[in-house]
Formats: sequence, structure tokens, C-alpha cells
Amino acid sequence: MKHRRRLAIGAEFLPEGDVHFRVWAPRCRRVDVVLESDNLVGQVSNMPSPGRQVGNLPHNAVELQTETNGYFSALLTGVHAGQRYRFQLDGRPECYPDPASRFQPEGPHGPSEVVDPSRFAWSDRQWRGVVLEGQVIYEIHIGTFTPEGTWESAMRQLEELANFGVTLLEIMPVAEFPGHFGWGYDGVNLFAPTRLYGKPDEFRRFVDLAHALGLGVILDVVYNHLGPDGN
Repeated sequence: MKHRRRLAIGAEFLPEGDVHFRVWAPRCRRVDVVLESDNLVGQVSNMPSPGRQVGNLPHNAVELQTETNGYFSALLTGVHAGQRYRFQLDGRPECYPDPASRFQPEGPHGPSEVVDPSRFAWSDRQWRGVVLEGQVIYEIHIGTFTPEGTWESAMRQLEELANFGVTLLEIMPVAEFPGHFGWGYDGVNLFAPTRLYGKPDEFRRFVDLAHALGLGVILDVVYNHLGPDGN
């Protein structure tokens, strides 16, 4: 059965409200998605009971179905935003975060968190984007732009930038990385904004406010190398 995914891999909410997990692991014969028991919300279908031991902690594990070309997937009902999970490969005790994670609340070595991007209420429907010609670009490193180094604190400075004449904000790479400080060029989880700046919805609020002030937002991204660990 094929599911209407937008993206090829990761934990993705479907229109029906279910979550479809999919990962590419071509060298594995078996992949399980392991849901953290202390973070489990509600009753999840397709879940073995009472839960299987993974490492030294009790977790709930679901074996993913084998697809072609090295993909594994499973559709789970009852998984909510905020659920933390990892992948277990071939029954080994180690569990790993999702390479397509959208949020790593404990850093690149910790569990991934299910994120539902549709829950955020955007107010920028009138925003029509920008053209390249005539832009005044201001590059921002969120971690050093304010003493707090967060999306929330950076938002308080956006009106001043707009009054100053800036029209386009270029945000330095925000992918999750190991440690507490970085310039963004050692990112690991390329789809997960680092937890050091705040939660994904705080990033969305930053962009939403920027658009309200007439500021465009673009991302500086790095795909040609990854961090020294956590990947």
C-alpha cells in the first residue's frame, strides 16, 4: 500500500492524521522504529505489547516493512507531535536518530522528535516573495546576533533592521550540530534546525514576523560536508 507522502524519508504526518515513518537502510535486513515509552502519548496501533527491551530501557518498537531499493517504512496511528523516536538496525542494541529528522531536542546523538508542520498558523498569506534586483541583504548568525542567541530574541530586532533599510535576511546554516557553539558549517541533521536556537515553530514565527515587516528570508546552506560526529 502506497501512502501519500510529500517527502521521500522521515517521519511525516499524512492528511488522515497518521504518521508514516520511512528510512533508507540498504545494508540492513530489518529496521525497527523505537518510540520512547516515557514520551508516548495516547495509544499507538501496530504496537507490540507490553513493549520490547531495547538496550537497558523499556521502549516500544515496531518493525518496519521492507520496500524495494533499501527502504523500510510503517504507518502508525496514534503518534502525536512531540513523540521521540529512533531507529534500530538488525536487532542490535544501538539505536540511532532519524537521518531526516526535523528536530533533535537533545542534540545530534539523541532521539528524533516527530514534528507536525501543519500545526503552525501562518499569517503571511499576502507575502509575495522578493526579486533579486535591488535587495539589501543582511547576514545573521542567530547564535551570536543577540546575547540570548535564540529565534525569540532575534525577533525583537527585526523591526530595527527593517527601519535601517534591510530587505532580505540571509540566515547562516541552522542545521543541528554537536556542542554548544558553531558557525553552521559542521551541521549533522540537515533538516533539523538546531535546538540551541529554539523549537521549529519559533523559527517559523521568526519568518512569519519578518514577512509581516516586509523582510524576505533566505537560508545559507552547506551540503558538501557534515560535522565531525553525530552523523
